[in-house]
Amino acid sequence: MADREMSEQQGLVVPPSDRLSFELFDPKHNQEHKQDMYDLDQDPEVMRYITGGKTSSMQMIEEVLMPRMAKYRNPEKGWGIWKVTDTVSGEYYGWILVRPWAFFSDNPEHHNLELGWRFKRSSWGKGIATEAARAVADALSRQDEVTTLCAIAEEENQASTRIMEKLGMKFIRKDIVKDPLFEEELVIYGISV
Repeated sequence: MADREMSEQQGLVVPPSDRLSFELFDPKHNQEHKQDMYDLDQDPEVMRYITGGKTSSMQMIEEVLMPRMAKYRNPEKGWGIWKVTDTVSGEYYGWILVRPWAFFSDNPEHHNLELGWRFKRSSWGKGIATEAARAVADALSRQDEVTTLCAIAEEENQASTRIMEKLGMKFIRKDIVKDPLFEEELVIYGISV
């Protein structure tokens, strides 16, 4: 119990997995984290199911994406964007997003956390995204108030739905998901924890 209390005082900690280390994006390292997001978003193939392949400008990251993340960032609960790096080399692979489901609506579900991910193409097919999502999900599920984890994707994005299935998530429904940045029909997966 002492370890858990200590972790809660410092914020949620995601322990390193076999290959990966985790760091919650932090305003103290804002420039580095903005650059990480920008670099990742410059590959049209990475952005294929997010923006139809359109890359993000630094202005979009600075004026929209980082302020948006700051609205739901909560280190104590593990909400925000978790930077994922190689434990040995420190190579940046991508990130895992955590926020309450429907956060930008009138009825966010604080017990139901949405997971999202974005990874460099060089890491694809190596199980890195699944390993990272599992490590973050395991840390989140230790919190008493968290009862469900969910994720969304375009139906055609089979790589993402495979990650959801590997996490034990099941298909819930296909529905219109509304967000300040988009309104789109997506598949929704979830798991009770």
